[in-house]
Amino acid sequence: MTTALLIIDVQKAILNGAGTAARQPILDRALDEVVARLQAIQQRARKAGVPVVVVQHNDVGDHRLAKGQPGWELRPEIAPAAGEALVHKTACDSFFDTDLQDELERRGVTHLVIGGCMTQYCVDTTTRRAVTMGYDVTLLGDGHMTGDRGALTYDQIIAHHNMLLDGFDAGKCAVTVKKTAEVVF
Repeated sequence: MTTALLIIDVQKAILNGAGTAARQPILDRALDEVVARLQAIQQRARKAGVPVVVVQHNDVGDHRLAKGQPGWELRPEIAPAAGEALVHKTACDSFFDTDLQDELERRGVTHLVIGGCMTQYCVDTTTRRAVTMGYDVTLLGDGHMTGDRGALTYDQIIAHHNMLLDGFDAGKCAVTVKKTAEVVF
């Protein structure tokens, strides 16, 4: 089994406006903590020779992630190193209309360790799609982030998705949720 680390949409403006004025500083702090964990696992993956793939969302117009705008830029803590794949996407599904599948096949990947943003959109959709495409997935339970949505706070959304996705399967492939510190390459 060849493993790759997949980090989704950790961009400078990913959580801009994702909370009320009172909640935004809490979201920003939580995101910084998630980014620190993703950076640590990224460094462990590199040290172990595990491929790292970073996904960046490209939007248009006045969207906070409009391509070329300052908020679209990747957080520097998780930017890909020379030779690492950077996949650009325009939908929640990191496989949809991208070269992600080609990048993974080129590296012989059969298992993905997934973290990033936004939990209920891009992380969830990519995780489910990966399993249905024949990849085993380890979802980093403390390595994905989102904003508040309606009556739900970010931590409720994350806990809900960790619970729902743990054990999600398709054929022989399944999702296992682990904390970043528990993942060994």
